[in-house]
Amino acid sequence: MPDVTINGIVINFPFKPYPVQEEYMAKVIECLQNSKHGVLESPTGTGKTLSLLCSSLSWLITKKAQLQAEAMVGAIEKVDVGGHYFKKLNDGLEKAAGVPDNSVSFGWSMPKIIYASRTHSQLSQAMQELKRTTYKHVKVSVLGSRDQLCINPEVSKEINTFNKIQMCHAKIKNRACIYYSNVETRKEEPIFKQEILDIEDLVKAGQKMKCCPYFLAKELKQNADITFMPYNYLLDPKTRKSQGIEVQNNVILLDEAHNIEKICEEAASLQISSTDVAMCIDDITAVMEDISKDLEHENDFSMDEPVQRDFTPEDLCILKSMFLALEKAIDDIKITKQNEGEIFPGGYIFELLSKAELTHGKEQIVIEKLEKIVSYLTISNSSGFARKGNALHKFSDVLRTVFCGGSSAQYADKIKECYKVYVQVEEQKRNLKSDGWQTKKVTLKTEGKLISYWCFSPGFSMEQLIKQGVRSVILTSGTLSPLLPFISELRIPIDVQLENPHIVTRQQVCIGVLGQGPDGHPLNSSYNTRNDPKYIASLGHTIYNFSVLIPNGLLVFFPSYPIMQKCRDEWQCSGLWTQISERKPIYVEPQSKGSFVNVMHEYYQKIQDPSNKGAIFMAVCRGKVSEGLDFANANGRAVIITGLPFPPMKDPRVILKQKYLEEMRCKDKKALTGQQWYQLEASRAVNQAIGRIIRHKNDYGAILLCDCRFENPNYKQQISAWLRPHMKKFNNFGTIVKELRDFFRYAQQAFPEPKMAGSQCNQDLSLPAVACTFDTIGSRSVKRTAADSAGQSELKEKFNIDQYVDNTVKERPKAETKKNIFSEFATTVKDIPEPVVKRRKIKILSSEFNTNIPGSSSSSHTVEIDTTEPKEKNDGNSQETDKREMGKTYIKNVKKSLTEENYKKFAAMIKEYTKSGDWNELLKQLEYLFPPEGELKHLFIGFKSFLKKRHLSLFNDRIINFTK
Repeated sequence: MPDVTINGIVINFPFKPYPVQEEYMAKVIECLQNSKHGVLESPTGTGKTLSLLCSSLSWLITKKAQLQAEAMVGAIEKVDVGGHYFKKLNDGLEKAAGVPDNSVSFGWSMPKIIYASRTHSQLSQAMQELKRTTYKHVKVSVLGSRDQLCINPEVSKEINTFNKIQMCHAKIKNRACIYYSNVETRKEEPIFKQEILDIEDLVKAGQKMKCCPYFLAKELKQNADITFMPYNYLLDPKTRKSQGIEVQNNVILLDEAHNIEKICEEAASLQISSTDVAMCIDDITAVMEDISKDLEHENDFSMDEPVQRDFTPEDLCILKSMFLALEKAIDDIKITKQNEGEIFPGGYIFELLSKAELTHGKEQIVIEKLEKIVSYLTISNSSGFARKGNALHKFSDVLRTVFCGGSSAQYADKIKECYKVYVQVEEQKRNLKSDGWQTKKVTLKTEGKLISYWCFSPGFSMEQLIKQGVRSVILTSGTLSPLLPFISELRIPIDVQLENPHIVTRQQVCIGVLGQGPDGHPLNSSYNTRNDPKYIASLGHTIYNFSVLIPNGLLVFFPSYPIMQKCRDEWQCSGLWTQISERKPIYVEPQSKGSFVNVMHEYYQKIQDPSNKGAIFMAVCRGKVSEGLDFANANGRAVIITGLPFPPMKDPRVILKQKYLEEMRCKDKKALTGQQWYQLEASRAVNQAIGRIIRHKNDYGAILLCDCRFENPNYKQQISAWLRPHMKKFNNFGTIVKELRDFFRYAQQAFPEPKMAGSQCNQDLSLPAVACTFDTIGSRSVKRTAADSAGQSELKEKFNIDQYVDNTVKERPKAETKKNIFSEFATTVKDIPEPVVKRRKIKILSSEFNTNIPGSSSSSHTVEIDTTEPKEKNDGNSQETDKREMGKTYIKNVKKSLTEENYKKFAAMIKEYTKSGDWNELLKQLEYLFPPEGELKHLFIGFKSFLKKRHLSLFNDRIINFTK
């Protein structure tokens, strides 16, 4: 492996680095040598992560050798200069290229590296990069949560994270976890010392050695040269403390830092409601009642020993009085505008807590008492509320966040500047995070108030972090542009900056703005036009035409889920969805969680299938597809951006963020305005979506900005720097068609498609994800009215790609019909050798069931199920016949037992399970329709015969649980 020397640091790189990589490593070295902070942008595909690791570890090894040599010399000067000490010095210098084992004995503080990224998937990728280098022998650790690392069978099966933590604490306290007990004796095993273990490797090794990976990771961190962790561990002071993360004199590398501003704000913010306080009161009351019972029976000669308590009845009385006072204080808050809520300065949170006598200095005592009560609730065997305490734990976190900065006047001024308190009626729709700015609404039954303590300055958390004595912070990503606004939000001194170009040539990227569809109608997804049927139709025909031109994988990003769903519904009603899916099968990213990984694999497999001409993935900016996933080579040959994904304009948090920025603008004329930030939020989401394609030096792809607003020079300046010189404006559809045709003809010859390796289909998709659905609409037989058919003929004549491209473009074959779940228990006539008989049709009246069916304009859908008796039984097919009979009987009983509304839900459940295979959603619906404790339990159990094989054992476990 070649060496490259940068500013006196010898870096061993796996290959001869490109100029952009040398420039990037030079900036990293500059930051580390001078203890400076830096912001470095280098596009995806330029080897950013590899360059970051090699340069930082080279500096670390050199620095440690230097410190060790200085310490050796200092030791020699203080003692008799004999041969023994010269030998020790030589030994130490020889070890300097590696990791010194005796560094602690010299008493100096050796720097360490903390590498943080957004997800464990990204961390695993970085650790794989490290394994490719000569630095793979440094000491490495990775931190994760119990959700990823716990292997105790009883604890790991617990779904609720809070409960899992409390169960773990209880088992440790009672010495009931053998895996934890083995950590001390097993931590020196070679497998933990000699290999780089990511989360998955650590779990496997822990299972093999029967020791806890979670606590083992903490042990390995103590002596690690580089520790990998999600960056919320680092930026949230509560998590940083609980994980024991030391940052003094250490280097922090924040990779994929384009989300860091929002993460910083979230880490410093909180919400608490009247319901939360009421639950705290209930928990305290329940503990008081439990203790009262213990006191009544303290003279009983029971064999059961009472659970040990670290709190007194007086403690409970004081805490209950405190919560009651807080509840009253919250109830007394006046909200003059019910629909808008009330805005208070940041310091109002202290005023509110002080009414319950919660002031600085007292909070730590309260936190300690609450933790002891939560522990008691967890390990108590006599009470029926052994897993309560979530609200008490949440309140502890509130106190930790509010009082984290002490009581100084300077901290109070910071709170006043950076925070707002927003109080709204709790009964209103409660905004919960879904995908960036998109929100999911949940209605609360209990009346009350929801108090939001929001931080609007990312710099607040960054300042708190570097105050801990951090040596250097480097923030890096492929999409940080424009840098100046990003830096201004961080509020920390940034002395080193870089905007790297890409290593690809101009022949490998085609990027342009298309302001109108093939019919000449403007493409504009603004609030005023996004629901215009003419716009939606024009956008659909734009995508249809591009699906013919663009080979392999095509990504289509929408500004939000509602807009995507609106387009999908309109295209299905018009039949355009069918036209598109006949060209390329369509995959869609919905909001719900579920089968994301499986569907992504299906998409990759469809791309590799030589009988297909690729596939389309429709997704949302800021969704899971738009970040962290790799659509290299054929997986993504083009990305279409259908609009600007602005944050919701009327969201209270968005409004207050803009007001905060305007206040800052009055103090600093270089600061962002509220409107500038609002536009940047959209541009950064677009840059992230664009970054899914062109992933390496031989990759190529097209970027199509299908919204006339991208023609605005302001938006062009916010696109990633390496793309700006290549951007074009296409005045008409014919121009862009010719450009794309020429581009792909050249690129396919100049950059031959690499062989499809299995790894492309099996890449790590373990990031937190949302579920997707797979639509085989093009393969379904859908009845249309004469008017619909006429309309389709007219549309085909008006919008036809053949008027722009060669006549050699052929109609792609329809996708194979995907089996419906009914086929698993209702065999069709052709499967059994018997005379053709009339089939009974079951009509399911459900708009939900019908939403995914193209061209369906009515409110009903007919599902054909074979319910006829065979005249003869064939021994070879007896099993299939029995299955069919069972299906006939089961459907009959279901229809008889359910209301019309619930039967619609049953049909929708069948359809969703067929497409997604989502076990959790199926179980949820089954238990709703056929409650295991109710009279329809037999229908719940009877569904077992129709499950996918992989879900049978889970179903059996569920049956055993509710029959106990």
